[in-house]
Amino acid sequence: MTAIGVFPFGQEVRVVAQQDQTPKHAFILGVYASAVHAKWIGSDNRVTVNALAVASEPYIFWEGDGAEDIIGQITIPRELGRLEPADKLHNGPSGITLNKSFLEPLGLNRQDAWLCDLVPHSCLNPNQLKAISRSYLPEMKRFNLPIPTVPLAADIFRNRIYDTRRRQAILEELMKSQAELLVLLGDQPIKHFLHHFDGRWNKLSDFGSGCETYGQRHEININGRKLGILPLAHPRQAGKLGNHSAKWQKLHTNWAANMLAASQNKQ
Repeated sequence: MTAIGVFPFGQEVRVVAQQDQTPKHAFILGVYASAVHAKWIGSDNRVTVNALAVASEPYIFWEGDGAEDIIGQITIPRELGRLEPADKLHNGPSGITLNKSFLEPLGLNRQDAWLCDLVPHSCLNPNQLKAISRSYLPEMKRFNLPIPTVPLAADIFRNRIYDTRRRQAILEELMKSQAELLVLLGDQPIKHFLHHFDGRWNKLSDFGSGCETYGQRHEININGRKLGILPLAHPRQAGKLGNHSAKWQKLHTNWAANMLAASQNKQ
C-alpha cells in the first residue's frame, strides 16, 4: 500500500478505521483522524514546539492512552533535543469528548457505535503547517530529516475525485454496520456525505440553530434503507477544544444535559 504521507521525524501517516465491525446501533461520522502530538524540547531545554503532530492516532477517536510509548519510539538528532508527550489537551481530546458528550447522552458506549471519519487519516491544519515551517524545515537539510508530507485538510476537501471515492467507501461501511442511526459531527459530514443523498442539507445550521431544533432526529433513505439522522456539533465545539463557537458549545451542552436527565427519569 502506498504511504499516504510522512510526519515530521519520519513516522508514516496511516489509515485509521473501525476495528470492531460487528453490527452497531449508531454510525458516527466525524471529519478527519487525529494524530499523536509531541512537545519538542530543544537541547537548551526550551520548548521548540508545544504540540507537533508526529504519528497517526493508534485507533479511531483515540482517547490519548499510550502517547508516551508511541513518542518514545521516535528518535531525533541529539542536537535537536527530545520529544515528550504534549499536554493532554492535544492528545485524545476528541475521543474523550465523544465518549462523555455524545455517546453517553445517547445511552451508548463504544461497543454500540461504528466510528468513521470523512478522511480516515491525519491531516495538517494551519497551525501545524506553521509549526513545521517555523521549526522543522530550517533543520531538515542540516540533519537530513524526512520531508514531511502529511496531506493538508483544505486540499483534500477541495479534491472532488477523492471526495467521491471516499463517499462510496463510507456508504459501504454504513451499510455493513447495520446501524439505524447516523450521527453527523459538524458541517463537513453534512456537506461531503449527507448532502449527496438529500440536497436539502449542506451544513449544521440548515437543521436549525436554536434550542428547539438542535439535536432533533430526522429520517432519510440511503441506499434503500430508512435511517435516522442526528446532526450535532463537532467535538471541537462541544468540548471547547481550541477555537470554537460559544453558541454551538452552549447548544450542545444543553442538549447533552437534557438527554442525560431524560434517561435518568426513565430509570
